[in-house]
Amino acid sequence: MSEDVHGRAYRQFVLLAVISLQFILGLGDGPSTSNNATTADARSSSSSKAGIEILYICLGVAGFGILSIFLFKHWQKKKREEQHARLLRLFEEDDELELELGLQD
Repeated sequence: MSEDVHGRAYRQFVLLAVISLQFILGLGDGPSTSNNATTADARSSSSSKAGIEILYICLGVAGFGILSIFLFKHWQKKKREEQHARLLRLFEEDDELELELGLQD
């Protein structure tokens, strides 16, 4: 049984490593066959476009994270207020019950 778990974990690790290498190799520039200034300009503009795209992605992920934290905190606050209101209602009902029964001075 433990061999199966270790084998599965090893296969998942190898799969993750292969996928990661594909991304890393895909980000690099291909081999250049010509030394023209136009190919250098094309490479620099494509690398700057890739840099800008990566910046936008990072900003989007950061914005999503900040928004989700804000919404979670807002949800917690709302839930806490609802629980507090329910607790107050519970004690108010007990006071009214005591008044009705004539138990309160």
